[in-house]
Amino acid sequence: MNRKTIFYLLFFTLLFLCFYAVITHYTDFAKPKLPSINTVRTFNFTRQDGKIISEKELIGKTYIANYFFTTCNGICPKMNHNMQNLFEQLKGDKNFMILSHTVDPERDSVQRLKHYADSLQAPINQWWFLTGSKQSLYKVARESYLLDDPKNSSKNIEEQFLHTQFFALVDKNGVVRGIYDGLKKDELKQLVIDTQLLLSQY
Repeated sequence: MNRKTIFYLLFFTLLFLCFYAVITHYTDFAKPKLPSINTVRTFNFTRQDGKIISEKELIGKTYIANYFFTTCNGICPKMNHNMQNLFEQLKGDKNFMILSHTVDPERDSVQRLKHYADSLQAPINQWWFLTGSKQSLYKVARESYLLDDPKNSSKNIEEQFLHTQFFALVDKNGVVRGIYDGLKKDELKQLVIDTQLLLSQY
């Protein structure tokens, strides 16, 4: 084998390796990556079956969190209809869940939440309806999920009423990865895509 042939072999081998490195780098770079927005803090809430649950029971689960109240005649029915559609698209993955928190725990008893959950045909193994103290519910909404301005203090909590149309996407490590408008079709579509992305990383 002469020097010219060896040179061309080395040249094209090096060229191939460089091309492969560039393609690999940019393919990985092009993969969608969701930001890490916040970490969900400790909580204890009561589920629609009366069981006390905490954030520890959600380790390893990807979930969507929202806030509503059962007597709402405004945006809540539309939000929960949209949540039903999300659930139908994502329920096939056992690692997916929804957490719907009441903003009106004084009226939304465990029994009322169960009745509401049943009306939506929400299976308890994947869709939780939660209640607790008003202060703890609002604190998690503001300081964990960032569904309301965290600057809103807990002072005079009984005089406050949280009413948000936003959904939070939380990954298997309890990190909030996105916040979406629960009334906008384009954001709901993106929420499905982002949720599927997180679920694919198991």
